[in-house]
Amino acid sequence: MITYIDEEKERFGVEPICRYLPIAPSTYYDAKKRPPSAREIRDERLKVEIRRVHAENFGVYGARKVWRQMKREGFEVARCTVERLMRELGLEGVRRGKKKRTTIPDEDAERPRDLVNCNFTAPGPNRLWLADLTYVATWSGFAYVAFVIDAYSRFIVGWRASTSLRTDLVLDALEMALWARKRGSLGGLVHHSDQGSQYPSIRYTERLEDAGAVSSVGSRGDAYDNALAETVIGLYKTEVIRNRGPWRNLDEVEYATLEWIDWFNHRRILEPIGNIPPAELEDYYWGKEGQEEREGLKQPSLR
Repeated sequence: MITYIDEEKERFGVEPICRYLPIAPSTYYDAKKRPPSAREIRDERLKVEIRRVHAENFGVYGARKVWRQMKREGFEVARCTVERLMRELGLEGVRRGKKKRTTIPDEDAERPRDLVNCNFTAPGPNRLWLADLTYVATWSGFAYVAFVIDAYSRFIVGWRASTSLRTDLVLDALEMALWARKRGSLGGLVHHSDQGSQYPSIRYTERLEDAGAVSSVGSRGDAYDNALAETVIGLYKTEVIRNRGPWRNLDEVEYATLEWIDWFNHRRILEPIGNIPPAELEDYYWGKEGQEEREGLKQPSLR
């Protein structure tokens, strides 16, 4: 009631408002003279941190992720408190919209078998990569963005933006991924995509073979044939494209994508991998594997 009176007193006056509310004017004035409680003081301090966490993470986190990030930073705060304070601050996370498929299957192309069968799990990095692409509407026409994602950690290992849907788009994303993972052996890597005509192209499949990777293509008629890649792209469309648009041209899209991917890989917490960023999970994996090798628990791997 005190907050409501504060908001409306300039319009109606304190006494007229109190006549219609179960509160005496003296109660209101006494409350205004009372020093802030310990809870109110703590709330104001937490609001500063909540605003910061929300802003530092592209303004896309809802209460759950803001709470988890604050816990990672050492704040002892209940989730319900974060939810309440975010409501007071008018802060909320972004919500996903409808998705649109951009990959068009080539009916005449020979397709590799589906080696994944909707099982998007991997025992470690460089075992299963997922590739997909999406579109971005700009004032100067459509831009297309291709991604290569490591299934183990959701780390985006390669990406490329272009105004064309030609094979060069997905091939450049693959080349970036191969360069980024040059420290590890790619022998036996499974590269999975949907039935888009760019992926079964001769140049693309030959490059995978050169790297020692095995190609896999999702089954026909299966809406979930590349679900994990589509999930990551859904986050990209929600957290960047719809949240920060409209976009003027390809250059704007490229720069925003670069910013988001750096944040996504190194700072965005993901619930499926334990509410930590992808890079943190991979650092833990490589550190643990290196320790096992040093202690003689496993044979050294070629990395």
